[in-house]
Amino acid sequence: MTGPEVHDLLRLRQDVFVVEQACAFPEIDGRDREALHLRAFRDGALAGTLRVFAPGAGSRARIGRIATGRAFRGGGLGHRLMQEALRLCAERWPEAAVDLSAQSHLETFYAVHGFVTISSPYLEDGIPHLDMRRESAA
Repeated sequence: MTGPEVHDLLRLRQDVFVVEQACAFPEIDGRDREALHLRAFRDGALAGTLRVFAPGAGSRARIGRIATGRAFRGGGLGHRLMQEALRLCAERWPEAAVDLSAQSHLETFYAVHGFVTISSPYLEDGIPHLDMRRESAA
């Protein structure tokens, strides 16, 4: 990505995770360098993003930092980003399950994509979360 593209990606995530959710946490966590970044654009503007990590310990891929800009919500963009992320995981790592940490109120959203809850609720940065997993199709 170019400098302006990196700026826009980090700005969108900051707007969603830090400003909207009033949650002060280290959003730039040092892991972006090892991630694959998917981005969605609407009329030339960055509308949504997520990051995907290759399988590590436990042979599971991971999806995270899933964010859709406020002006672009409600039109299915988040679902399209998830579909593309899962397609990418299946193509690159067909044997790997996929994990994510979901904000609890989005459990149904992820369940639509085949994720099941594998943990009790917990607080992460003051926000209720659940660990979820989608087993590989292989």
